[in-house]
Parts: sequence; C-alpha cells; structure tokens
Amino acid sequence: MKLTYPHMGYSYIAFKMLINDLGYEAVVPPEPSKRTIDLGARYAPEFACIPFKVLLGTYLETIEMGADTGISSGGVGPCRAGYYGVMHQKILNELGYDFKLIIFEPPQSNYLDFIKKIRSIKPRGMSWRTFIQLIKKGYRKLEAIDEMEYLMYRNMPYEVNKGDTAKAFNEVLKILDAAQTAEEIEDARWECRKTIARVPQDRSRIPLKIGIIGEIYVVLEPAVNFYLQKMLGEMGVYTDRSIWLTSYTQKNVLVEGKFGERDIHEMAHPYLNEAIGGHGLNSIGEIVSYAEDGYDGVIQLAPFSCIPEIMAKGIVPRVSREEGIPVMTIFIDEQTAVAGVLTRLEAFLDLLKRRREQKAG
Repeated sequence: MKLTYPHMGYSYIAFKMLINDLGYEAVVPPEPSKRTIDLGARYAPEFACIPFKVLLGTYLETIEMGADTGISSGGVGPCRAGYYGVMHQKILNELGYDFKLIIFEPPQSNYLDFIKKIRSIKPRGMSWRTFIQLIKKGYRKLEAIDEMEYLMYRNMPYEVNKGDTAKAFNEVLKILDAAQTAEEIEDARWECRKTIARVPQDRSRIPLKIGIIGEIYVVLEPAVNFYLQKMLGEMGVYTDRSIWLTSYTQKNVLVEGKFGERDIHEMAHPYLNEAIGGHGLNSIGEIVSYAEDGYDGVIQLAPFSCIPEIMAKGIVPRVSREEGIPVMTIFIDEQTAVAGVLTRLEAFLDLLKRRREQKAG
C-alpha cells in the first residue's frame, strides 16, 4: 500500500515515520495551498465547510503522487464531520479513482469496527507487540512535535529579533524528522528544547495574552488559518491554543479540552449544557477558562457554515459580557484572504491594548 493521510499542522512528520515503520510507503501530503482548496471546492458540495474541501483536495493531490489508500478519523454526534469519510469516498469513486479510505471512528462508538480497521493496517506477520511498540513510538514523536510548537508560541512574544524563534522551530522540525528510534526521539527532544531556548529573549515585556479556540482542523492547520499564531507571536502577543492533537487524542473518549486540567464542559454549563457537535461546547467552556486565567481576549476560529461553531457564536456575546473578556470570531472559507484577517487582528489588538490601559488607569 501507498498510504496517505490528512495534513494537520506538523503531525505529518510522525505519521510518515509510523507508516514507513509498518512497511508501507508513506505519501506525505503537501501543505494545503490555493490549489488544494481549489481542487476540493471544485468537486465538493457548495456548502461543505473548508476542512471538507481541504481534505478532498489533499486526497486528490496525493492520488496524483501515487497514493492508493488514505487514513483519517471520523466523528459522531450532530457535527457533519461524521459523514466526511463516506462522502469523500463517494466523490473519489465517482471521479474514477481506485482509492480506498480507511476511516477510524471514535472507538467508544463501535469497538469491533475500530479493532477491525486496526487489523486492516497491521502488516501480516508482524506481532501485536511490535505493532503496539511502533504506535507508541510514533505517538512519542507526535508529543515531541506538539511540545516544540508549544514552546515556539510561548517564546515568540519575547524574542529580541523578530523571526528568530520561527527559524529555530524550522531547525527543530528537521532534527525530529531525522530521529527514527525511540532513543533518537528522546535525544532529539532534549536537543530541540535547547535550540529554542537559545533564541535571545527579553523577558521584561508584558505582552497581551490571547486564547485561541474553535473547530479542531482550522485551529491545528496553520496553512488554513493563515499562520495566525505565528502572526500574533511576531506581533508581540502571547497565545495559548485550546486544542493540541496529542491531548485531543488522549481525551476525546472522555472530555475534549485542556488535558489534565479543569473540565471544560462543566465550565460551559452555565451558558450551554447540550452537546451541539464538533467543538461548540468546548468553545464556550474555553472562553470561561481563559477569562478566569486572566487573558486579555479570545479568538474563535471556525469554518464558514460550521453549525456547532455558529451555535456557539450565538452564545458568545453573553459569555463575553458576563465573563468580562472580548471575543473575536473569524469564519474561514475559500474566499477568506490574509489581508482581511490581518486588518481585523490589528483592530482587535488595539481594542485589547486600550482596555488594558483603562484597567491600569
């Protein structure tokens, strides 16, 4: 098999290693581009959201690169994401492609189906022990990638020379990509921490603090959200992202949100106590969390036409008012342009600065 998978942030590095370790050929998806979106929009239903179009465009691009099988996750509940895999497969079949999608639904929805699909990707002749060890090794690399991205955004607002942290992070990705054994991954992790820590910083600064919430794909894929966190970091803003792939993977069976911290769903209950699909319930709880943690503002990222985030958006004004924290929502589709996003960001930052000065005064 020539296996491919969705491009979601920098996780492609870990998935490439895992697929190659299993003895398959990994077809690494290109970073989503205008061509990716145009391809997806050409064949997708008109009102499908941007993640649907980007994933469809990605499958079409990787098919051109030789991929014959794709692996992705599904979903349950009110969100339409649960239908994505079926619809993508149908569209690709209608276009005449001999391409198979293996969609992993959340295990608690159907354990037998989950095990069946796990068996379908486990190579014949490979022991379960070896297979599980390879999965764990891939997950360790995924954890390391998330940690380094986390450190990059933490350090960016304090960097002395604009762009140095981003350059260090690019070096870090190369180091992690080269690490293939469990020992090499752990050694690379230490080396990467030192690489980012070496970037000159000015810790006397007191940057604005902004939390980033919303639908998982547009939050995790920087090419879709116009590298929003990097943009803010280089504008001197301290950002915290509510969703990380590793913590989401660990917690999606129980509670989606900040792993190991407060129950985000409980925090949302005064305003919303119904599951509305996707990350809609989380978005409300995260606003409350960021307000309690003293953040200056929150940015909600959502695909245009995303029902859960639209429902959450209707509740946001009340949450913002009662919790005392400004919230800006950015809906993204194939028509969204970086210039418009940047203009809105600058205006939002001006508002937060004035608000901070008024409080201080």
